[in-house]
Amino acid sequence: MSTTVQQWLDMPRDQLDELYRRAEPGAIPNGDTRGTPIVTGSALARAYAHFARLFAWQGKVFDMFAEDGSAGVLVNKVTPLSLSFVVAKVYRAPSWMDDRETIVIDYSSTSFFFRAVRDEIREVEPGVYLGKVWLGRTRILDFALEYKA
Repeated sequence: MSTTVQQWLDMPRDQLDELYRRAEPGAIPNGDTRGTPIVTGSALARAYAHFARLFAWQGKVFDMFAEDGSAGVLVNKVTPLSLSFVVAKVYRAPSWMDDRETIVIDYSSTSFFFRAVRDEIREVEPGVYLGKVWLGRTRILDFALEYKA
């Protein structure tokens, strides 16, 4: 886990929101990323992140099929075996947080169980993305993705 992501685990939600608002979408990753869930406002944020990475969610694998890299699909890596599961569409659109462009990870037409979920990511520094998870129009979680091109 990068130093940046380790720092994010100690930040309150409003500070993470400000980082997200200031960031540009950046390039959409193409390939494997390492994920870290961020539970803000908890003294156990590092323990939650470590537990979740071991047993629940390890990141996302992007497959960008548009020639210009503007659209594609992804699968989430889940379980201790990093099995590929839960497909989503990936594209650029306005953020539900601030109406500025963001990278959207949309499960609405690809997953029965997760169809109410929408993720958004922006590249805060090269290869390091801050993400927001929405359930309906309610934001429920933050996460980090680390991508090595």
